[in-house]
Amino acid sequence: MITLIKSAKIIDTSSPFHQQTKDILITDGTITQIADNLPYKKDYQLVEKENLHVSCGWFDTSVSFGEPGFEERETIKNGLTVAAKSGFTAVAVNANSNPVIDNKSGVEFLINKAQGFATKLYPIAALTKESKGIEMAELYDMQQSGAIAFSDYNKPISNDNLMKITLLYAQNFDGLVLSFPKNKAIAGEGIAHEGENSTKLGLKGTPALAEHIQIARDLFLLEYTGGKLHIPTISSAKSVDLIKEAKKKGLQVTCSVAAHHLTLTDQELHGFDSNYKTNPPLRTNKDCKALQKGIKSGIIDVITSDHNPIDIEHKKVEFSEAKNGTIGLESAFGAINSVLALDDFIDNITHKPRSIFGLKAISIAEGQKAEISLFTPEESYTFTKKHMLSISKNSAFLDKKLTGKAYGIFANNQLVLNA
Repeated sequence: MITLIKSAKIIDTSSPFHQQTKDILITDGTITQIADNLPYKKDYQLVEKENLHVSCGWFDTSVSFGEPGFEERETIKNGLTVAAKSGFTAVAVNANSNPVIDNKSGVEFLINKAQGFATKLYPIAALTKESKGIEMAELYDMQQSGAIAFSDYNKPISNDNLMKITLLYAQNFDGLVLSFPKNKAIAGEGIAHEGENSTKLGLKGTPALAEHIQIARDLFLLEYTGGKLHIPTISSAKSVDLIKEAKKKGLQVTCSVAAHHLTLTDQELHGFDSNYKTNPPLRTNKDCKALQKGIKSGIIDVITSDHNPIDIEHKKVEFSEAKNGTIGLESAFGAINSVLALDDFIDNITHKPRSIFGLKAISIAEGQKAEISLFTPEESYTFTKKHMLSISKNSAFLDKKLTGKAYGIFANNQLVLNA
């Protein structure tokens, strides 16, 4: 199969064609030619879109699909289709299924179930057995089966010694440990950011301090043990400062931020809409601006959708009873691109996450395997239910104005485009 992508502006700092508008010819999944005005032949698969931009394939490092066990929230099949149409050529899938992915057979199930799709699935296996935070899971065996990192999704490891031992043990096979930034004792039963809005609304608050204390603990442990630590979905200004200082010390620490924490604040809670109930909670405008600055300065390494489908029975209920989480694949690019310049963040969803999670580097260059995201950065629109492709519809971006839209992807020798 031969595919011709016409007049695409290439956004790829690793490519000799960065910031140039070119035609791209792909033959049997490999980029064979990049040039001006390549001729079209009738047997070619043609991609020609308004204001077309391309980059290396986007990689989302925090995605939940539900399957196995929570297929009413999302299935692997539909989830990977949603990811492709949202511009993502690779996703790292969290272990928060039923049963939890805490052994090699669970990892192999995910990988086998995802065979043949354009978007590649990479499992993030549980850090502890059943994600209960008591006993370390079979990390080495799961890595050998294909797990790229280890995390108890949205659950902090309260046992300091367990985290210390895990960081030490994972060094034996260069494993990447994720630690969710939340001190449970400080957070208590809080369901919103502790501050002016939570007080006005009568919602139990979770102070940003709960995040800071956990990050500080993990950084002290990392300094003691060595190894690699990734802190997912930070949400506050002070967290950026803590990680900045740790990087100055030379610690191998990286972090991510979710698209909704870059763009939304706790002002959204005034309608008690449970779609805005997330973990960590939405915080202040000051935190939002600090996170955006953290991306621009390079302190924050990765942007994720933190895509977490929740079925209507567990979401369309009283705010205090609703489960945390928002879908985010469909809205991720438009949300991020609405608050950051394209050049400020594209590496944070392409090259940086691939490097951190141990994936093979890719580039838009002749002779390279084609793994390409297709998008336009300038189209503005209101995000509505028609844009939601997930089985669950719990989006924090419903009726928000977004700028930038994914056209689809070319990956695994497959072209997937939005209708």
